[in-house]
Amino acid sequence: MLLAIFAVAVVILALMWEITLPRWERWAEERRRRRERTAIEGYDPGRERRAEQRARQLLKSCVGEEEWEMYRDLGFIRVWGRLAGGPEQGSDAAVAFGAPYAYLIYPHKPVVSYLPQTRRLLAEYCVAFPDETRPYGSARLPDSDDALAKWMALTGDERRLLDSANMHLPGRQVDPKAVQRDLWRLSEWERARNTRLRRAGRVAT
Repeated sequence: MLLAIFAVAVVILALMWEITLPRWERWAEERRRRRERTAIEGYDPGRERRAEQRARQLLKSCVGEEEWEMYRDLGFIRVWGRLAGGPEQGSDAAVAFGAPYAYLIYPHKPVVSYLPQTRRLLAEYCVAFPDETRPYGSARLPDSDDALAKWMALTGDERRLLDSANMHLPGRQVDPKAVQRDLWRLSEWERARNTRLRRAGRVAT
């Protein structure tokens, strides 16, 4: 009986080891990385958080009221397209005949073009804006700075951004189902915002 109990205990311990070993290894690796980062002279663990706070304030001061509220509430910005032939230079029939189109700007994700009237996704445009000023850590801009850089590039020179980006079909990096959910969230958000503005006697922007 004791031998059987011992054998069962050994099996249980082996199974527990197999389960906990990967977690322990991840914890040890993360701890090692934290030690390496704190060993860098002058490293401030709150730097990224403060950088994002400053980036959000800058974004708020640059974009319109609607765009800021959209980003604050939904995490992305919609930008209306202005090219006569559409983002695909007229290759899409609906766009070529003058149907409106728009983009969704996500932090650190491709810009997604789509047709608002049908919610049809057109393409993904991969662009990157690395932070060349940082002496250490990630080269990525804070989330809000990345969104602002894309917004400025898209509203300032839409064609130039499209020409310099790597274009892919929808679904290459951004989940189409997630984008469709975001478009539904956007329509509900706009409806609620317009209702709120009407009640306040204001015109939607």
